[in-house]
Amino acid sequence: MTTESAPAPHTAPVATTRRVPSVHPPRGTAGRRPAAHAKRRIRQRRRPVALIAADATAAVAACALAPGVPWPVAPAALVLTAAGIALHSGRGLYRLRLSPSALAELPALLMLSAATWLLLDAAFTVHDPAYAVGPAAVATGAGLQAALACAGRAAVHQARRRAAARRPRSALVVGRGPSAQQLTAALYAHPGYGMRPVGRVDPGHRGGPADEGQLPVLVTPEDVSRAVIQNAVRHALFTGPDLPAHLVRLFGGHGCRVWQVAHPAAEGTAPPGRRDADHLWGFAVRQLETDPPRGGFPPAKRVLDAALAAVALVAAAPVLAVCALAVRISDGPGVLFRQERIGLGGRPFVLLKFRTLRPADEHESATRWSVARDRRMSATGSLLRRTSLDELPQLWNVLRGDMSLVGPRPERPYFVAKFAHTYPGYAERHRMPVGITGLAQVNGLRGDTSIEERARFDNHYIDTWTLWQDVCIMARTAASLFRLGGS
Repeated sequence: MTTESAPAPHTAPVATTRRVPSVHPPRGTAGRRPAAHAKRRIRQRRRPVALIAADATAAVAACALAPGVPWPVAPAALVLTAAGIALHSGRGLYRLRLSPSALAELPALLMLSAATWLLLDAAFTVHDPAYAVGPAAVATGAGLQAALACAGRAAVHQARRRAAARRPRSALVVGRGPSAQQLTAALYAHPGYGMRPVGRVDPGHRGGPADEGQLPVLVTPEDVSRAVIQNAVRHALFTGPDLPAHLVRLFGGHGCRVWQVAHPAAEGTAPPGRRDADHLWGFAVRQLETDPPRGGFPPAKRVLDAALAAVALVAAAPVLAVCALAVRISDGPGVLFRQERIGLGGRPFVLLKFRTLRPADEHESATRWSVARDRRMSATGSLLRRTSLDELPQLWNVLRGDMSLVGPRPERPYFVAKFAHTYPGYAERHRMPVGITGLAQVNGLRGDTSIEERARFDNHYIDTWTLWQDVCIMARTAASLFRLGGS
């Protein structure tokens, strides 16, 4: 374990006055891999029960106290409560925030309360015109509910800040330089955020003299995992513009909340007026999603894949027949090329392509990286590769469920093992089904290009997956076919 000697900023000289917790490896584990229990997730999801209770209490009280409202209190309060909670959830009013403000939430509370009261008035009026109330009564009831909800939320926020200050959770600061130092000092000086730094993560740290009072510096993923487990770390705060994907997933795998922190003046921070803007003592901050889509194939993705693959196979049947005939005439028997590739979750499957080159043996097929310039390739094979028509049989793999239309490109087992050992984050590509095309390919990373950059694009695609993103990538792939690229 190494420590860094940079002093804490003068704005909060607590870093030299507090006793910093140490992070030690467990006995007998030096030089060995972390134990199996290192992957145990830390369950620490904070549920918004108190905020929901405050909103429900406000709805019931407003329904009972609002003047000039002839509605039955019980059903009206039930509807107001259920509708209010649903709307507040959709508006993000139950999202975990580091600096919540009841006054900042008041406009949203007022708008949503007015919507629920108007809908409830319309429903009662349709049921019985005797229940109709005027706009003044609706406005009074909505305003009363919003005011009561604001007051209740203020009490909840204050109680949470006090509880967080009494029992702060362990946190790791990721990054280096003034921002990391200032953030650490701010967390020490303001315990109401509920975070107590126990270490700093700096994969590029080269060591240095240790000064008293400095946080331990964690360099390797093994150090980070050990520190998370031993110190029950609940939060990870990234202070730099770069977000190493393997660290984000590591913290997410342990159940930590992951935050991106930036100076308010930094480019790319949340613009004014954004409802999800949050801050940590003046540092713009946003929570990162760390959970990949569940179940391997998101249902909407699988439906889109199956539908489009079926249509494409039917539409491309004449092209498939022409390609197969050309390969048979040019290269002889064996039109289809079958090769083992690694798919979702590291599971192997047999990938189909039109044969463009007949390898010398199975070893060459499994271990040779590129055959793009091989002189044994016929003119037909070269044309199929340049136009990517050799990939068309993979539509059958998509229909079978082996692949997706969009995803990381599948690779052979030999290269998967090699690249996973060499490039951090490469193995994480298999969290999503492999695809015929992907974000890396539409950005020009195909054929003999950087594996590290491909893995970076693939993991970014998985972390930010949406159905619309798949549609955009397919559109860009279709446009690129006219440029005769290929691998």
